[in-house]
Amino acid sequence: MARVTIEDCLTNVENMYELIHLATRRSRQLFKGADLLVKSKNRTVVNSLREIAAGKVVPVYKGEDEGPLPGEL
Repeated sequence: MARVTIEDCLTNVENMYELIHLATRRSRQLFKGADLLVKSKNRTVVNSLREIAAGKVVPVYKGEDEGPLPGEL
């Protein structure tokens, strides 16, 4: 995938507001030193979007298992 787009990510989340929250949460994890789930040499925010688009990071809805995201400390 040469470029990551919002449309790529929206296939794995319900709406763009949820995407913003998920990308923000994952970006903070990566900034704190979490391991990358998708190999790339981009900035933290782009890496988090690539992970979401690849389906490696998915949202957890209320009532489901509310454990940490992959790589969360």
